Amino acid sequence: MKKLFYAAVTLLALTFTTAKAQESGLPEQLAKLLHSENIITRFYVDAVNENKVVEAGIRAMLKELDPHSTYSTPEEVKSINEAMQGNFEGIGIQFNIVEDTLYVIQTTLNGPSEKAGIMAGDRIVSVNDTAIAGVKMSRGDIMKRLRGPKGSTVKINIVRNGVPQQLVFNLTRDKIVTYSVDAAYMVDKKNGYIHINSFGATTHQEFVTKLDSLKRLGMKNLILDLQGNGGGLLQAAVDIANEFLNPNDLIVYTEGRVFPRYDYVARGGGRFTKGNLAVIVDETSASASEILAGAIQDWDRGVVVGRRSFGKGLVQRAFTLPDGAMIRLTVSRYYTPTGRNIQKPYGDSISYGNDLMERYNRGELTSADSIHFPDSLKFTTIRMGRTVYGGGGIMPDYFVPLDTNKYTKYHRDIVNRGIMLQVTLRYLDRYRDELTKRYRNIEEFAAKFVVDEELLTSLRTAAEKENINPAGGEEEYERSLPMLSLQMKALLARDIWNTSEYMQIFNSEDENFKRALELVQTRDMNAVLRKEKKE
Repeated sequence: MKKLFYAAVTLLALTFTTAKAQESGLPEQLAKLLHSENIITRFYVDAVNENKVVEAGIRAMLKELDPHSTYSTPEEVKSINEAMQGNFEGIGIQFNIVEDTLYVIQTTLNGPSEKAGIMAGDRIVSVNDTAIAGVKMSRGDIMKRLRGPKGSTVKINIVRNGVPQQLVFNLTRDKIVTYSVDAAYMVDKKNGYIHINSFGATTHQEFVTKLDSLKRLGMKNLILDLQGNGGGLLQAAVDIANEFLNPNDLIVYTEGRVFPRYDYVARGGGRFTKGNLAVIVDETSASASEILAGAIQDWDRGVVVGRRSFGKGLVQRAFTLPDGAMIRLTVSRYYTPTGRNIQKPYGDSISYGNDLMERYNRGELTSADSIHFPDSLKFTTIRMGRTVYGGGGIMPDYFVPLDTNKYTKYHRDIVNRGIMLQVTLRYLDRYRDELTKRYRNIEEFAAKFVVDEELLTSLRTAAEKENINPAGGEEEYERSLPMLSLQMKALLARDIWNTSEYMQIFNSEDENFKRALELVQTRDMNAVLRKEKKE
């Protein structure tokens, strides 16, 4: 009897739910979705976290569409917005965690920490009397304690070299500006360099400030580095492209099933429409980076150097849900001025997430001859009629292979485990005063500082403690030394000065940079473009 009773109750409940959905005039599939959620929450054997189930259902639906349509929780939305807006509210420090200790790398200019006298090299041991050192607290948990609303206060305890007792600071949190244009410097008297790490709300203004500064120093030619830049706001890429192109030049257009074609064109008044220009991309340059590089390439405005970019040609629009969560849904495709959609293939039969590893295995990162585009994806540039391709990222005009001899497995393991960062931070903690007295500027440091045996031995010892040893013995260790030494020197430069100095050291041995510099130094950029060598 009991079984019959429960079956009858279930049938009545389901019939009622279905009838209510039909009465409401909901589409059949939406009624089915609501009906299914009701069944799960009412009759599953255990109590159901309804919010979790609904979120999982949304994610599963989006997964059926394309790799870039996503769902974000309210907390994730806040982090995304902070990254896009170029600011957050906190105490204004850049830090790294080494062996459960938080080291201050830099303080933000005019931020609360700098104003209070906190210095690079200081170690934060507690926040609001809660220990954060030696307790294996996650980076995320530490950031939650340091960040907070503007105007709120936070107490931090600091250990500083040469000071016997802990220092206590009561800081008032403020709005902290973060920068997406993180490096800019003059390579020599005529050639400048700018690196953009992402595209956000403040990127264009940051770029203009750096560009104008380099021009005042005499810059005639520019290397624009987009390596590692995964994209961001489309409008930021459009605004920067405007600085290089002529009035009414098409920069990019978008088009979708519901959204009609929309053209983004150069307004004119660009700050750098004449000098030689090289844009560096690699396999991790994506989305807005590809829009900018594609516009430069299609108009023959400059030369693109490096390796084939990621291949993201889909445009997402944000739809905010009632609880503050957000769906970023692909609504359009974007097309470069010649009509190229550079989105790489995706679907059930394609391992989209493993694409970069498959490129490496096919030899694409080491040889241009391994990269093949069908004729159907062939396009012609606007001014010079050069051949370019769509359907899989931006293929550079000048291919620079990845030097696999430099990047050994031993080197990768050390970097991936954070060992190099730990060793350089400890070294700087010990020798900061001596280094800053000996090297007054980056030029002296670049010319005279040598990574010595003490630093290399410390690195090798730290790696051995983590069971990381060169599989190829001493031969692999010796092959790893040049890149290990270069990166440690660059990290020291960054932590003494800033990211521009890091890039200045690193670029001195970077093949993409060296090729770009060689090309912008030419007297005839048109000849460089016509040559179109795939080296």
